[in-house]
Amino acid sequence: MSIRFIAALSSALIFAGSTVVFADEYYTDNQTTSSPRGEHWWSGDWYLTLGAKGFVAPRYEGAKDFLLRAAPVISLGRAGSSVRFSSLNDNASLGFVDTGVFRAGLTGKLITGRDDGDSDDLKGLNDVDWGVELGGFAEFYPTDNIRGRVEVRRGIGAHDGVVADVAIDAFQDLTQTVRVSAGPRATFATKDYFKEYYGVNASESAASGLAQYSPGGGLKSLGVGGQITWQTTEKITTSAYAEYSRLMGSAADSSLVKERGSANQATFGVQATYRFDFSL
Repeated sequence: MSIRFIAALSSALIFAGSTVVFADEYYTDNQTTSSPRGEHWWSGDWYLTLGAKGFVAPRYEGAKDFLLRAAPVISLGRAGSSVRFSSLNDNASLGFVDTGVFRAGLTGKLITGRDDGDSDDLKGLNDVDWGVELGGFAEFYPTDNIRGRVEVRRGIGAHDGVVADVAIDAFQDLTQTVRVSAGPRATFATKDYFKEYYGVNASESAASGLAQYSPGGGLKSLGVGGQITWQTTEKITTSAYAEYSRLMGSAADSSLVKERGSANQATFGVQATYRFDFSL
């Protein structure tokens, strides 16, 4: 087990432990529970989901080579009677508004660092520090089987930019325990984000051999994603997913992508979790 993986695992556990995630897990109708309120806001029925996922993804943003990775899955939430949809593409979120059709609140994402140990393509480029992105989300259900979600996050530590993810998912239950979903995705970012991940200044150009590049802000990528989720047992859920995106704008025009990487980005993975139910 590499030091990098241990560091990633530890950071993910710390981040998850400091964030109460009101995640929407996939339950069938006969598995939902009521959540009676007591004298405290935390009174009622809760669940803790623990698991792991393995996935194949580009070595870095814009890379043409892929790497097998692993990460923990941790989710803490209040059990409820409504059946909702959640994508493995969603980031950790804490909902404050929920009307059944519209939901909004806070969201956060752990950002891993980047250095030339990830790929020889990065030699001569400045390292990207570890950090987080914090912001808000909003999601809307125009029909019973379609969800639109927007996340807007500001980087802290890793970068100083703002990133916005937009996703629409159509989902359908094939059986009481199997659900499939798919839909388009788009990501936008500000200049500071692109500068950190795709910019090449004069000193980096001299050290790396890449052409200088000063990006602007705007559209980062367009793509599509999908997943299949199987409620294997009452407590165990397994999923398989795939995401494809095409880098656009300032990302696609970067000398790092043009000279050493690829505008085509894809991720494939599987995940398994176990749910613990408890009451407070």
